[in-house]
Amino acid sequence: MINRFLLILGLFVGVLANAQEGTIKGKVYDEEVNDVLPFANVTLKGTTIGSTTDFDGNYALNVEPGTYTVVFSFVGYQTKEVTEVVVEDGKDVVVNISLAASAASLDEVIITTTARENTEASVLNLQKKSVNVFDGLSIESVKKVGANDVASAVKNIPGVSVEGGKYVYVRGLGDRYTKSILNGMSLPGLDPDRNTIQLDIFPTNLLENIIVYKTLTADLPADFTGGAVDIVTKDFSSREEYNFNVGLSYNPDMHFNGDFLTQSGSNTDFLGFDDGLRDDPIAPGTDIPLPFNDDPQLTSFTQAFNPEMAAKTSNSNMNYNFGFSTSNQFDVGEDRLGYIGSISYRTEQTYYEDYTQNFLLKPEQLNEFEMIPNRLQQGRLSKESVLVSAMAGLTYKRDYAKYKLNMLHLQSGEARTGEFFQQTFISNGAEFFSDNLEYTQRSVSNLQLSGEHAFESNENWNLDWSTSAAYAVVADKDVRSTLFELEDDRLIIRPSIGDPRRIWRDLDEINLSAKTDLQNKHQLFDNEAKLKFGALTDYKQREFNINQYVIRFDGAPAEPLNGDPNQLLKDVNIWRVNNSGGSYIVNQFEPANNYDSYSTTFAGYVSEEFNVTDKLKAILGLRFEKFDIYYTGQDTQGSVELVDENIISEADLFPSANFIYSLNDDQNLRLTYSRSTARPSFKEASVAQIFDPITNITFNGNLELRPTYVNNLDVRYEIFGDDAQLIAVSGFYKDFTDPIELTVFGIEAINDIQPRNLGQAQVFGAEFEVRKNFGFIAESLKDLSINANVSIIESQQTMNEAEFQGRLSAARDGESIDNERELQGQSPFLINTGLTYDSDDKGIRTGLYYNVQGKTLQVVGIGAVPDVYTEPFHNLKFNFTKSFGEDNNSSITFRASNLLNDDRESFYESFGAEDRIYNKFSPGMNFSLSYSLKF
Repeated sequence: MINRFLLILGLFVGVLANAQEGTIKGKVYDEEVNDVLPFANVTLKGTTIGSTTDFDGNYALNVEPGTYTVVFSFVGYQTKEVTEVVVEDGKDVVVNISLAASAASLDEVIITTTARENTEASVLNLQKKSVNVFDGLSIESVKKVGANDVASAVKNIPGVSVEGGKYVYVRGLGDRYTKSILNGMSLPGLDPDRNTIQLDIFPTNLLENIIVYKTLTADLPADFTGGAVDIVTKDFSSREEYNFNVGLSYNPDMHFNGDFLTQSGSNTDFLGFDDGLRDDPIAPGTDIPLPFNDDPQLTSFTQAFNPEMAAKTSNSNMNYNFGFSTSNQFDVGEDRLGYIGSISYRTEQTYYEDYTQNFLLKPEQLNEFEMIPNRLQQGRLSKESVLVSAMAGLTYKRDYAKYKLNMLHLQSGEARTGEFFQQTFISNGAEFFSDNLEYTQRSVSNLQLSGEHAFESNENWNLDWSTSAAYAVVADKDVRSTLFELEDDRLIIRPSIGDPRRIWRDLDEINLSAKTDLQNKHQLFDNEAKLKFGALTDYKQREFNINQYVIRFDGAPAEPLNGDPNQLLKDVNIWRVNNSGGSYIVNQFEPANNYDSYSTTFAGYVSEEFNVTDKLKAILGLRFEKFDIYYTGQDTQGSVELVDENIISEADLFPSANFIYSLNDDQNLRLTYSRSTARPSFKEASVAQIFDPITNITFNGNLELRPTYVNNLDVRYEIFGDDAQLIAVSGFYKDFTDPIELTVFGIEAINDIQPRNLGQAQVFGAEFEVRKNFGFIAESLKDLSINANVSIIESQQTMNEAEFQGRLSAARDGESIDNERELQGQSPFLINTGLTYDSDDKGIRTGLYYNVQGKTLQVVGIGAVPDVYTEPFHNLKFNFTKSFGEDNNSSITFRASNLLNDDRESFYESFGAEDRIYNKFSPGMNFSLSYSLKF
């Protein structure tokens, strides 16, 4: 593995470039209509150096090192000057500015400031001027928290939590109510059943900013409620630029551990895919004979399977990662062509020594309280994962047009290996030992092409269009599970409990989408106004198949198994026509696990942004969406058989109204209303029954699911200060109709879960955010700052009649049952705090951060099955970055996470009973060291 690492590392070794002249760059905004200001004049006072902004409002001036005054002007707008702009050799200085329309004469406004490489202020300026509620994260903010990927940084946005270090949830709502978009377009992730893409794949040095929309406007998709995370990539850099980073991480509980479980892999596992070693050896639809047929082909079919069924032990290694990115631009006549590109590689080994998964019930007698176990499971679980991501982009800019091509490919491979001890109590009470071997290969390829156009004949009109095509593949290759029962000190296979099994799952999904937006600036009530309207079409199609085999015996094997899974398919133990017994393969095809589904969305919208008064701005919009899902498949019993059946067909209007009242230049009061939706995924709107051997949980689809509809109301008061300081207080209310929740399938199958529409719900919440440096105490403390945000949320779910009656029937003596509970997946509070020190002069960035999410209803119980709650996970992190070298182009970062060594836990809760573990594992403390180089 070390040789592979050195080989790939050698591809990214480069030579440092010589120092160059500096660049003053930035963006000019139109303060009146919350938009960029194209074709504005930007000059250096006292020189002949100057330029104009392009139609994106961007400008760039290449200058010799020195101190300058930058003058911004445009006909009909106030002229502004920014003084003491200090340019150093080979460095960029970002100066963003907003110009306001002149009331009468063209007044000149002088601003005295020293410009820094600071884009945090520009993101806050966007927040200040935006008419919908959003929170932004600049790349400077990312650097302050020492993050090299988006997921590590985005949790510092108010109301945001990150699950598993990858997936973003907003305002404590789960994945269903959050949406990820890349440059304004939907993007499927490595797990297509999630609404959000994992954010640890995006290198921060290729991003412009990250915007989390918390309220809707008509131009945004209607299928998010908590928030939409928009990842905005750069067009290109102002000069040739290369970035290289490499890192190692160590977890004392997981690495250099001789008990690490593993399985034999293929020669390409280190690249995130299998080379064919784990392919299904039998073609789909093949008829496999049974022993009574006396067909020798049964022996050949059985011998074709990999005989490895048992976990192996080895030493685990540290995690490592590295990446390379580049960006540049060229003049093409009078136009510009730029590019960005990146490739990154990450491998991780994870080990949980006491991974626990239990299933419990309430006692049958209502006067008994303590929960009784149905199945208890504990053991060791190891994961070996690889993630390779590559991203490239081309941007071609003309005076009145921009064309952008983005390409993204993700490749992931994960091997999970487990050994567990299980006990069953209620039926077939026994003790078992199980071995589980899994490998999942995932990939996503995405192509985005977009254009932005201003019209030279009429600069009040703008046209934007985007197209996107994505192809996602998920393959569970040769999932192996063996269960031995302990009986009279012997380990035996008992078919009535569970045959050894082999599973292959294949998911292929295509996503095609296109949208067009038109914008017109005009006068309304003698003020600037903006009309937007557009359309979108989206098509998604999924094919899902499961092929499953079990291993059985005809008579006794030639050699005893002795609890060794590898003996099952040992050649001497395989059935033959002329032997007295042995193992053989049986195909267990289940029609429910093979389906084809596709969805279509057609949308159109119109919105108007205008000033009601000098201080009050409004944006009113209406969006129409027609959504359909078509399903082809049948259940295992044959009672349901559908062919291109339209199982969901909804045509809906989604109104939105956003108001912003400017108390003064630095204070805003906002009020917004919108309607949104959350729709079932393909897996949920199906009859599939998907079994996970690691957790012993089976997911059951539900063809009866309906979309959720949500009415949203938000109010926010915000104060903006100098040096990117902010204080904001927000309140929100959400009213849910038919929320989709994950619940236990039923008392007869407590290991099974299913999504269902379970009544009505309401959510009330408040958020508080402060970004403040300590310069108000002493100037010497200006580099020390606090960034804290707290969300307090209350949810009330009104149960449907079936759930309410189920709870009544299982109520304990003295227990009072009403028809309200928490909303599944809704966290009652979120806390994100950080104390940071950031000194450009010393080249030091350091911080201490704390994140926690409150106890959350994870699985809704039914009848005698108790509710399951996820416990708070207290994560204390420390980051330290030191920059050094010529122009501070090198840096070393040390990170430590989970310093409190907290566990991930979820518990069953029942009236009058002690809480009992549902799921538990220990992530341990993690320490990492990374080096980055910019040249």
